[in-house]
This record gives sequence, structure tokens and C-alpha cells, in this order.
Amino acid sequence: MPSGSRLDHVYRSILMTKFFTKGWGKPENLKRLFAFRKIVSNRESCFKLVPRDYPISIEKEETYSDCRILEGKFISPFVSHLPGLLPQESETAYFQVILPREWKSENYKPICLHLAGTGDHGFWRRRQIMAKPLLKSSGIASILLENPFYGLRKPKDQVRSSLHNVTDIFVMGGCLILESLALFHWCERSGFGPLGITGMSMGGHMASLAATNWPKPLVLVPCLSWSTASAVFTQGVMSGSINWNLLESQYFSEGIYRDEIKKMIIKDDAFQAGQHFAKHYPESMNRINELQNENKNTSTGAETKSEKSVKEDQNQNCQKSSVSFMSSGIGISSPKTAVHVNESEEMSGCKSPSVFQNNSEVFQMDKNNNNINLSSNTVINSEQRSNQSASNKTDTSGLLSSLNFNLLSQFTGSQLFGLQRNQSQTSVRTGTTSSGPDKKKLAKLQEREAFLFMRGIMDECTHLSNFEIPVDTSLIIAICAKDDAYVPREGCADLADIWPGAEVRFLDAGHVSAFLLGLPTFRGAIVESFERLQKKYHPD
Repeated sequence: MPSGSRLDHVYRSILMTKFFTKGWGKPENLKRLFAFRKIVSNRESCFKLVPRDYPISIEKEETYSDCRILEGKFISPFVSHLPGLLPQESETAYFQVILPREWKSENYKPICLHLAGTGDHGFWRRRQIMAKPLLKSSGIASILLENPFYGLRKPKDQVRSSLHNVTDIFVMGGCLILESLALFHWCERSGFGPLGITGMSMGGHMASLAATNWPKPLVLVPCLSWSTASAVFTQGVMSGSINWNLLESQYFSEGIYRDEIKKMIIKDDAFQAGQHFAKHYPESMNRINELQNENKNTSTGAETKSEKSVKEDQNQNCQKSSVSFMSSGIGISSPKTAVHVNESEEMSGCKSPSVFQNNSEVFQMDKNNNNINLSSNTVINSEQRSNQSASNKTDTSGLLSSLNFNLLSQFTGSQLFGLQRNQSQTSVRTGTTSSGPDKKKLAKLQEREAFLFMRGIMDECTHLSNFEIPVDTSLIIAICAKDDAYVPREGCADLADIWPGAEVRFLDAGHVSAFLLGLPTFRGAIVESFERLQKKYHPD
């Protein structure tokens, strides 16, 4: 039985849209995007990328019985900072502004930026289901920004929403972060405010990323999104729309992916694998033993005593140490301190050790009560974090999880993390003349490595813990679906832990049904967040 809403699975199965049909994208583009992520993840450095007077032109203005609509455009600031990554058709950003005919107050003109979700081309949908109802009920104006690769910004050779490369999703995110800053500056120059930002699904996650870099209190209402996009493309129903054979083939044909780019992200992969292992111990250990037996049964030839001894030593070491963490120049105080935490406590991606030991030391396990010497009170952070957030979180620059990773590496990502993939997708054209079990084992290893590479680069560029904490988290109201098969939350960091003070609400629905039935809830959260901001910062 697949996890998440059945409607989500059925709906996704009837869609023809495929993603990353041309593969990863150029390796040099990935490296440029990783370097750029480190800049935009710091609020101060990112804010300087877009001048306060960034040029924006209004091309058209029309007045209707219930509103005024402005249409404008501007060159994306992304073009000047990472030239050559954006298709020519996407370089110009188009937007609409939905304003009241008359403002109720000259000193209070709330306006909310709406970012588009997957497949939301043009402005009509957001204008009708979000902007106009918000204006009518609460006097909140709206800006509707067209995503890169969508609508007027869609490349000529792109079919519908089928992004060609994995890099395109990162380019889209970088564009929307900088374009949102440009529009916020324009709003302030035009006398609009306070400001807010929202979006649904992919638009919700992009709104969260953009909100991290505005240096003032900002309304933020992400709908049907979570803390990272990695689960969307590796665990959710969207993973079935990806040509994994092509990605695996490219990954192994281009040495730069394995030799250079993987080194930039593997620390996060290993650490998350370690957290997953610790959370599900001892079941994870049992699963590893089962997979070892499966591999042993399918292997050819007799096993030598030395090989058997090595495997037994690996098993014993894994059982004794469970998980060990290595610190690499991150300035941890009292590294030899260990804190007992009961295994039943939450240890998902939103929890992490607050104290780490040196590589020569291990966190011990109490076999009587299955306690693990890990602290689950601190949220993992990126290497760049402001002084404000440093007091609440632990920097993970240079952090590696060893957890006997050599043992885990012989299994595929789908085996370790319980993912279900079509058998036809797991086969890889290896070009080798080997046959039988050896070829199957090689295919599994290749699948695992390409899969973890996808998880790694997605977390590197989209995980919210790699970005700043918004200025006022009390203005954040996130709306999620309990049975979301598009945006899985299992094993991912919790929004409330990444952003202390933020409120997370759940709809008893799946992704699709929440979109169809939850619109009043989404709009209500936006109104409520603006009311909070008004009471806190504009009481008069």
C-alpha cells in the first residue's frame, strides 16, 4: 500500500509531465549554483545583490469595478550574477499587481506576493482563487509573479512544465529569491506595505526561501510545502516522473559528478543517513542484516574466511557503535561529553546531536534499555548562519557521519530508506560484460549512488536549514496536508524546529484534495498573519 493519499497517486499517474528529461545539467553549472547558494543563504550578502532602486517598469494599468490591475516587467537580477544559466526567454520577469480601487488607509496598504506552484502558468488561477478574494474580504493587495520556465518565460523547446535539467529547479529558486527582493523594494518605493509572501506546493517552498533574505518582518504563509525538496523528488509521487536511468547513466559517464561535486554534498548525505539509522534502530540493523543475507545468497563463488571475518567485524562494529560522528574543525566545546536520550524520542531529520565526539570515540548504546547517547534538542544548520541563529542551532560545517558507512554503502538508497521504485527504472546500462548477480549488484550500487547524489544536491540547494531564519517567525503560518504523497515529511526536518516560533497547521487531506478544498484555509492564514503583523508593528 503506497504511503500518502490514494488520490495523489492516482492524479499523478494520469499526468504526462516528465521532469529532468535531459538529465542533471552541465556539471560546471551545478558547481556555480552551489557557490551561489552559499551567497544567497546569508541574508546580508544576498540583500546586497539587488539594489533598492532596481529598475522595474509598469507597462499597463486597467481599472475594473472591483480592482485595479497593473502589469509590469523587469530583467531578472539573476542574469547579472549568474549569466548564461537562464534561458533567454526566462530572463525577463513578468508580474501583475491586484490593487483596490481605493485604499482604506494611506498608512496601511498590505500587499502579498504569490509565487506559482508546479504547472501554474500565467496569472489567471492565482488572481481568481487567491488575489481577488483576499482583496474583497480583507483589503489585502497581491502581486503575481510568473515563474522562470513558465508561461511567458517558458523556453520554446520546453513541453508544458517539463523542466529539462535538474539544475533548472535550482535556477528557478535563485531567480525567485532575487526577483522577490526586487519586487519588495518596488513595493516600498510605491508606498505599499506591510509586505507578505505566499505560495502553494513548489510556490510555497520558493516563498519560504525568498522570505529568509528580507531583513524586515514579513508575513509568510507557505502552503503544502515542507523543509526541503529532496523528499519530493526521491520519495514522493513525483519521483515516478523522473527518468532515473538517464540520470544514473549521466552520473557515471561524467566523472566530475563523482569526483568533484559529490564531495561538496556527501557530508549531508552521510549525516542524514546516520540520523535515519539511529531513529529506526534496531529495525535498521535488522534490515541491514537481511540485505546482507540477500546479497550473500545472490553472489557467486565461495566466500573466503578472510572475507567472512571482515563482514563479521563490520557487523560487530556497527552493533557496538551504532552511530559515530566525526567533527572536522567546527569548534565544538566539550567534545567528550555524552548525553543519554531514550530511543523512543524523536530523532528524525529535524533533530540532531548537540554534542559530537571525535572520530576515535563512539556514542555507546545501552543494550538493556536501547538508549543512544545522542541529544535531540538541536536543529542542524548550514555553515553560514547569523549570530542570531547561532545561539539556537549547531553549525554543521565539515560535519561527517561515519556510522560504518562502508557497510551501508553496499545497499541501494531505496533499500535503506524504504523507497519503492519501478524495476524498469532501477536497471542501468553499465556497459560491462559481467552477467548474473554481479551485474545486478553493480546496478544496485549505481542506483544507490545516483539516488544519494540527487538527495544531496536537492538538500544542498533547497533545505531551509541552509538559509537564514526569517526576522520574525511569529508571522509564519505554514499549512500542510497530513497525507501528502507529493511532499513527504518522513525523515525531513520539522519546520517548527528549523524556525522556532513558526506555526504549522495540518489539513486532514492529501496534496490534491487540500489544494481543492483548502483555499479558504490558505486565505484565512494570510489574513491572520497580516493581522498579527498589524497588531505587533502597526497598532495605530
